[in-house]
Amino acid sequence: MEILSIVHGGNVREGVFADPVRDRGHELVEWRPVSGVPSPRPPEEYGAVLVFGGAMHADQEDRHPWLREEDALMRRLIGARIPVLGICLGAQLLAKAAGARVGPLREPEIGWFPAELTAAGAGDPVLGRLPRTFPAFQWHSYGFEVPDEAEELARSEVCSQAFRLGEGAWAVQFHPEVTLPQVEGWIDDPGDPCPDPEGLRAETRTQIAEWNDLGRTLCGAFLETAERLTSSRRV
Repeated sequence: MEILSIVHGGNVREGVFADPVRDRGHELVEWRPVSGVPSPRPPEEYGAVLVFGGAMHADQEDRHPWLREEDALMRRLIGARIPVLGICLGAQLLAKAAGARVGPLREPEIGWFPAELTAAGAGDPVLGRLPRTFPAFQWHSYGFEVPDEAEELARSEVCSQAFRLGEGAWAVQFHPEVTLPQVEGWIDDPGDPCPDPEGLRAETRTQIAEWNDLGRTLCGAFLETAERLTSSRRV
């Protein structure tokens, strides 16, 4: 199965998600909408789609006109029932495409923050593979409201952290894909400063191994579900 990976920045990519994609025998095809080059083939033809984060916000179409096309793409993927997993910006784009509000939070989440599964999340085939409560790596100042037809799967004290729309579209606000080099690259980026660079660097070095295990678990569960949904569509 070919998995389309939609990326919005050079250091905001698949991370540890590449491991379960490869281990399950699938092919990862990376596409950058900002390049202006069309995807290798229509996104609806892939077995599943991963939509990663970025420095831009979902409502910045005037600054990033390609976001309008990606909004239309998200709507098509939802309508076609293609298995999709959106992360951070990708989650916000899914929420926006489903008619939910996306906008600035009262306070940003940058660093490690506790997240908790809802009852629906604990029974979900993807998020339910995670512990009921866990420290989640976050890097965002925007958040989403849960779409009307979606189920909220996880929350933090600040905002909603995950939802499922229908049987095949998932959105997570936290970053389950990040590796230590990715996080350290974000910390060192002067264009997007964090409050306590050295404290975050030290905490991340302590947390990242267990976090990467959870990330691989979450991605593996998504791929397993996508395989089942794709197989059922072909019957």
